[in-house]
Amino acid sequence: MSELKQLIEKFIELDDDLNEKIEKYLETHDDIDEAFENDNQKQIEQLAELYHEIEHQVFHEEFIIVSNASSDEKEVVALIISDEDEEAEEFVIPAFTDEKEANDAIEIFKEQFGENEFACDIKIGSEIVADHHEDDDFVGIAINAPQWDFVIHHEDVHDCSE
Repeated sequence: MSELKQLIEKFIELDDDLNEKIEKYLETHDDIDEAFENDNQKQIEQLAELYHEIEHQVFHEEFIIVSNASSDEKEVVALIISDEDEEAEEFVIPAFTDEKEANDAIEIFKEQFGENEFACDIKIGSEIVADHHEDDDFVGIAINAPQWDFVIHHEDVHDCSE
């Protein structure tokens, strides 16, 4: 398993645990601020540190991106994440850490988009962000979507030397 996958799985586990603790706390208390104090504060700091490590890892990580190869121009598959009532359709680019994840996603895409032909390309995170940086509706990269729904925002993808 790649280091990036391990970091994301650890992040998701900590985040789920923290959310569960906060929900339980709020069942008997009204003050949301108190729910984030004491032991929870340490977990919040751990989450911030993990996310920061992920920001750097994504910059250099090789991902498989899936394109719709049925049209004249290959078009990268994007996932719309905006609310239905919003005018602009914000989107993320799904990126996969291995072939199995990409193939699983292609099966889901075929169900959603019909029997299109799909092609896979390998790009590093910084290239994916660079390809879409001028699009105001681009939110970021969804890693191993739809399995995790873990989105790293495009402005957070950066090199360790920055």
